[in-house]
Amino acid sequence: MKKGHIIGLGIIAVAIVIIITSIGDASTYESFSTAKEMKMRGDDKPIHVVGELKKSVAGVVEGIEVNPDKTSFYFMMVDADGTSQRVFYNEPVPPDFARAEQVVVIGSYRTEDLFVADKILMKCPSKYQETEVSNAGI
Repeated sequence: MKKGHIIGLGIIAVAIVIIITSIGDASTYESFSTAKEMKMRGDDKPIHVVGELKKSVAGVVEGIEVNPDKTSFYFMMVDADGTSQRVFYNEPVPPDFARAEQVVVIGSYRTEDLFVADKILMKCPSKYQETEVSNAGI
């Protein structure tokens, strides 16, 4: 074999190893109960939990507690299974947080009752939502 072929096969082998290891790191959305089970097994790997902020019957967000120094806060979140959970985030409250339609927290349980988010991703209402346009008599 030529030296160029051997180098090419080596590069392909490295690429395959990188792809396989990155697939193992890919995360799926889980529930708080799955995250709690992982904690009980001793697995502290970050997990993605998707849900919504807890709201009152009137649609007002409940349970946001901002620490006095405003560098961290707690909030209540309801996952896809309907489990309500208190979440801590050690960063300031993101802009428009209370308006978020959906929230993804990436983190893990640090105690049995507290989920600590390392990162928060939000799906906010679009300012480009379709609205009804009326014709001016046409």
